[in-house]
Amino acid sequence: MPEPQIRKSATLVETIYHEGGPAPETPLRRAACMTVIANPFAGRYVEEIEGFMKDLEPLGIQMAQHCIDALGGDASVVEGYGKGAIVGTNGELEHGALWHVPGGYAMRDKIAESMAIVPSTKKVGAPGARLDVPVTHTNASYVRSHFDAMEVGLNDAPKADEILLVLVMTTGPRIHARVGGLKAKDVAGKDGLR
Repeated sequence: MPEPQIRKSATLVETIYHEGGPAPETPLRRAACMTVIANPFAGRYVEEIEGFMKDLEPLGIQMAQHCIDALGGDASVVEGYGKGAIVGTNGELEHGALWHVPGGYAMRDKIAESMAIVPSTKKVGAPGARLDVPVTHTNASYVRSHFDAMEVGLNDAPKADEILLVLVMTTGPRIHARVGGLKAKDVAGKDGLR
């Protein structure tokens, strides 16, 4: 399979100081790394596409590190993560699914406590399409305070023959999270769920 051809990348960092209530001691930070690549399968049906996941692995590692760097360079502050893809209109949804393994495992390999599956979303869209990337706790998917999403997109991507790949990391729960459920401090960390 061909190496990914990158047209552009962007990193977005949000710092959330409050959500209308009292300001937390430490603001929540969220980072999204986005990379636009050529879709090698655009415009035609290709049966065997799985091999391209291996080609995406170095890009996943690079993007995961960009997210960590955007949050200050210390992977231990990352408590939430998610991934996603927008496939240009000459592609198919399955081309976005190629990002599951290289994107997810890259983040899990960079974060010491990361037993939970990385949530994901994908869609086919035109340039300027937006994507709500789901986020959950890195070590236990049932930690309700970390159920979140980050909206991302680029005004000129993906073009019809491109894919926009996304990784998201966060430093904590939603500001003012107070709807119960498993608390991060109570995570057993054995099964990726609780």
